[in-house]
Amino acid sequence: MRRGDEAGRRRIYLDETHLRGHVTGIERITLDLFAPETLAPHEVRPVTSGSLPGMIAAQQLGLPLRALLDREALLLFPGFPPGPLCAVAAERCLLYVHDTFLITRTADLSLRSRLYMSPSFALALRWCPNLFVNSRTTGEAVRGLCADHARVALLRPGVRDAFGLGDLPGPAGYAAGQPLRLLAIGTIEPRKDYPAALALTAALIRAGVSAELHLVGRVGWGRHEFLDDPPPYLHRYGYVSDAELRGLAASCHLLISTSKAEGLGLPLLEVQHGGLPVVAPDEPVFREVLGASGLLIRPDQPDSAVAALLGWIAEGGLTRAIQASRENVARWNAAAAEDAHRFRSFLAGDRTAYDAAESIVAPKGAA
Repeated sequence: MRRGDEAGRRRIYLDETHLRGHVTGIERITLDLFAPETLAPHEVRPVTSGSLPGMIAAQQLGLPLRALLDREALLLFPGFPPGPLCAVAAERCLLYVHDTFLITRTADLSLRSRLYMSPSFALALRWCPNLFVNSRTTGEAVRGLCADHARVALLRPGVRDAFGLGDLPGPAGYAAGQPLRLLAIGTIEPRKDYPAALALTAALIRAGVSAELHLVGRVGWGRHEFLDDPPPYLHRYGYVSDAELRGLAASCHLLISTSKAEGLGLPLLEVQHGGLPVVAPDEPVFREVLGASGLLIRPDQPDSAVAALLGWIAEGGLTRAIQASRENVARWNAAAAEDAHRFRSFLAGDRTAYDAAESIVAPKGAA
């Protein structure tokens, strides 16, 4: 990384070609973590597109051409992987990795992702030396796929109160005999495993608890049989505005995730601004993100998951989670601020920015 002409100031071409529709987790991270004011004093030049063909053209030809014509500039890829021709400027390419599902979970991908994104991503992990990840769990997965010489550095996103939940007193009050309202947020696609959330809700009802699943998210790819004949306890909203989500979150008792795999799980942290309890799978990424603030379950075992949930509620878990959730998102944001400081130092040409062991994921066997 060479130092720019003005005290480390660099020109950065920011790939925003994926920002063309609804703003969800990946898009919010792009807009917040790599906003021009966040990357100041560097000169950020967003590269956008208004269509799918325009996106492909920019990724495969436009950005490599910019790299050839502007040999001092950096190229930052916070969404889709760069096209193979960007390898001509590998040392100046910065790839932000949200997850490794494009390689590790191809069965859960859309056809477009399998044919277009997966090959580019697999290649980029081999030639790109500057890889930044949203969690240590993602970093360890990336380290198993990338070149040994690549830097895999933590750049956890700060989680703002996107839904305006900060002034909520916590989750809606719950008493035995009332409906237990579960909130789930995310695109309806195979990896989210919403059938498991429905099975857990059904298990609550079998256990004598009136329960409702409130699902927020647009329909993505894949075949979803539960949409053909939805059960009466499912309340589906599609994509909603942040203000609408605030109202829904205020009326629910907890957020539930049954995802089979995540790189981060941004909504889990976002709702913690409101003190909402979070129930998620007992997997490494959720242990990393939630710490001791959430209830971890096995979604593939709905009856035992319900027993754990009801026991947790009976012991005051919903009330304890109000403070625990807010403390956890504060913990996460403090770590994210340290990552952001190191990233800014790196952009300015500080070769020691990632000397600290806690800021990188080293190859196995490295000292």
